[in-house]
Amino acid sequence: MTTSSAAISPAARLRTYASFVRFEHTLFSLPLMLAGIFSAPGSTLPLARWGLIVLAAVAARTCAMALNRLIDRRLDAINPRTMSRELPAGRMRLGEAIALLVVSAAFYVAACAALGTWYLAAAPLPLLVFVVYPYLKRVTPFCHFGVGLALALAPLAGYAAAHPDLARPGPAIALAGFALFWVSGFDVIYATLDEEFDRAQGVHSMVAWLGRARALRISGALHSIASLWLLAAAVLAGAPWTGGPAWRMAPPLVLWGVCFVLLQLEQRWAEHVNLAFFKVNVWVGFAVLAMVMAARAVSGGF
Repeated sequence: MTTSSAAISPAARLRTYASFVRFEHTLFSLPLMLAGIFSAPGSTLPLARWGLIVLAAVAARTCAMALNRLIDRRLDAINPRTMSRELPAGRMRLGEAIALLVVSAAFYVAACAALGTWYLAAAPLPLLVFVVYPYLKRVTPFCHFGVGLALALAPLAGYAAAHPDLARPGPAIALAGFALFWVSGFDVIYATLDEEFDRAQGVHSMVAWLGRARALRISGALHSIASLWLLAAAVLAGAPWTGGPAWRMAPPLVLWGVCFVLLQLEQRWAEHVNLAFFKVNVWVGFAVLAMVMAARAVSGGF
């Protein structure tokens, strides 16, 4: 098989599309969505509903990344760090990117419709957030909170999809608070990669505005606040334990401690962004999921 024919093979195009939307980064949002599902009693769902929830989550995240890449394509083309991405490098046509956006949005809306009329009515809200947040860095250094808000929707969406009665939303709300400050904090770390470029091009970020050192201190403060929200989620998810011995809360609290340590490591390894951003964050997400499941087990099961 020649190089040219391999380049246009269906498998090659799928790899290109997956790279375009950084499909592997779904590992950031999927554990948060699952944590939202397990944050309240009554998490036993039919297999078909599980499938719809996962489809909606993956399609929404694909839609968000496609929007981000499309909106930022001109900035990506002049940034030395990003000019090798699929659109600016020419490995993917603009029409393909738009088609991927449309298809993923269609799957997301269809999954929401299948989940129920309430979910279909609420479906535009995440799409609105996905459209707005890429533009925030053009107007405000607080743009990192837009990314945080987008990920904060994941535990809320998982909770709502699994609990149509919306009973006991406290743990899911606490998880959303955690996600908001966690993701905003690590997006500040990520912005250190583009400090000089952002200043030169008038792109706003905490790093370009305050300088690297002060911005990283704010990132650390955001992660400290995130830890408090996560502790609240653990306590609320395991709330019925109050009728028994305190030691029963040890497993979720130990897992909360693991999350706290991982957040501190993100700060310590901020100079190594790929390590802090792409590796530690995946472990944080799964540790959060494990903590919530442990808290639910303590409170009397699922």
